Amino acid sequence: CTDALIKSGTTAIAFETVEVNGLLPLLAPMSEVAGRMSIQVGATALQKPEGGRGVLLGGVPGVAPAKVVVLGGGVVGVSAATIAHGMRADVTILDLDLNRLRYLDDLFNGQVRTIASSAFAIEEQCMAADLVIGAVLVHGAKAPKLVSDALVAKMKPGSVLVDVAIDQGGCFEGSKATTHSDPTFKVHNSLYYCVANMPGAVPATSTAALANATIKYALALANKGWEKACAEDAGLAKGLNVHEGKIMYEAVATAHGL
Repeated sequence: CTDALIKSGTTAIAFETVEVNGLLPLLAPMSEVAGRMSIQVGATALQKPEGGRGVLLGGVPGVAPAKVVVLGGGVVGVSAATIAHGMRADVTILDLDLNRLRYLDDLFNGQVRTIASSAFAIEEQCMAADLVIGAVLVHGAKAPKLVSDALVAKMKPGSVLVDVAIDQGGCFEGSKATTHSDPTFKVHNSLYYCVANMPGAVPATSTAALANATIKYALALANKGWEKACAEDAGLAKGLNVHEGKIMYEAVATAHGL
């Protein structure tokens, strides 16, 4: 797709890299949907008929809930943690940013664990987890591989890993894009859910959420043209990815080796 855009001479503005105050306003709605969905699909995959451990996410009185580990404390991670916590799971979020972890601790009133991310912490938490949510994002670039196949081999049999970062290449070593009609596959004794474009499963919600975020940018482009709209809006200008046969966004060029 990238090669085709370059050859066509198209001017392309990507939702994923429009940036305002360090945030991605056009990616946020789909991140919210995918993050919330990740817990729904993960809870389903944990059921024994689906190949999971046979664990109820929220447990019952006298029986411990499932342990949910969320890798990444951004929009996807917060959305996932919110639903998991609401379903009474035992939730832990890992992130590199200590200030972000302080914010999350306040957000959840200390009821969700926050841990500074490291290779050791990821291994320790994943080995104890029933459900792992891959919620990492590097602006405009491929996702880092945080969970190796060797680590998955040491996880609980029937544990579930949902890779929300699959649209950016995935953050688990064994990830490969799947479809809504055939969403899961096994790696060692664990079950992977790696559906690309997860929000496509709930189009009514996703369309409305995306329209709410994009309408002002669409109107600016339509009324002013892309050059004036980008000149007047630095955030929109960061969305410019391809122009006159050149990749304009450094992280995208690096990711494609161009």
